[in-house]
Amino acid sequence: MDAFSAANGDKWSRLHQLAHKRRLSGEEADELLRLYQSTSAHLSFIRSIAPESGLSASLSATLAQSRTRFTGARSNIMADLARFFVAALPAALYRLRWLTVACGAAFVLVAGAYALWIGMSPEALRSVASEAAVRQYVEEDFIDYYSENPAASFAGAVWTNNVWISAQAVALGITGIWVPMILFTNAQGVGIAAGVFAAVGQQDVFYSYILPHGLMELTAVFIACAAGLRIFWAMVSPGPRTRGRAVADEGRSLITVALGLVLVLFVSGLVEGFVTPSPLPVWAKIGIGLAVLAAYWSYVLVWGRRAYDAGERGDLVAGDAGYSEIAA
Repeated sequence: MDAFSAANGDKWSRLHQLAHKRRLSGEEADELLRLYQSTSAHLSFIRSIAPESGLSASLSATLAQSRTRFTGARSNIMADLARFFVAALPAALYRLRWLTVACGAAFVLVAGAYALWIGMSPEALRSVASEAAVRQYVEEDFIDYYSENPAASFAGAVWTNNVWISAQAVALGITGIWVPMILFTNAQGVGIAAGVFAAVGQQDVFYSYILPHGLMELTAVFIACAAGLRIFWAMVSPGPRTRGRAVADEGRSLITVALGLVLVLFVSGLVEGFVTPSPLPVWAKIGIGLAVLAAYWSYVLVWGRRAYDAGERGDLVAGDAGYSEIAA
């Protein structure tokens, strides 16, 4: 074994050097491949004699590093994060901008209709709750909801609940039923609450508590619903792609949205936990909510448009998508 190592040690050292070199010339790349092939044969021979030796482990590590040089290595975690936040996520959100607005408009119409009905019809108000229950809700329950638990735990609970709802909207959007149901039930709940406060002349209290966090929180729900509808439409109308290919393309792109919404809802959860129940003036609390919403839309319309125009769609790169490299 010592004689074998002495005869081939220079080749192994050279392979190790090339495997860890930052850039290779064409001649060096050819040399790397030749040394990789010969060292693989050497390792097989060594393992037949001393499979657990230190030399065997050392050559295995060198061969593994060499293999990544000519088969291609994945980018590091920082490069992946940079691409996600600078290109993939804003481009995916930008693609959904008009459908997000459409979901928001549908929500406002339904919520507004319920608010007008409950707020202007005593019969409708009585069908919702008794006079005592309305008083309890307006004077205590609604406000206490935002302050009865520690801010940090409340923000965490709100965040996980909203992330779960948004993930369902994206993942189950392909059914074509789940998204309209989520939009309608949430709009109904908000509209009834607004109508109850309007009926007793305290709609200002309702909006002072719902707007600081609700502007971004509800927008996140609209984004998730838009993503789910986009996947559903890819199944209904795949265009020139096969139905499976269309759903796969949209699904990969829009799961990017679901991951991004985790962060968006984390911010809105912080606002709901720490800003909404705070003693800040109402104008300051609503101003914070508007600032968060403006920051989101600036990110989408500026960074998203730039990434979209550069050809980014929020999908995986070709090599990670699975079939794109084979098709090419």
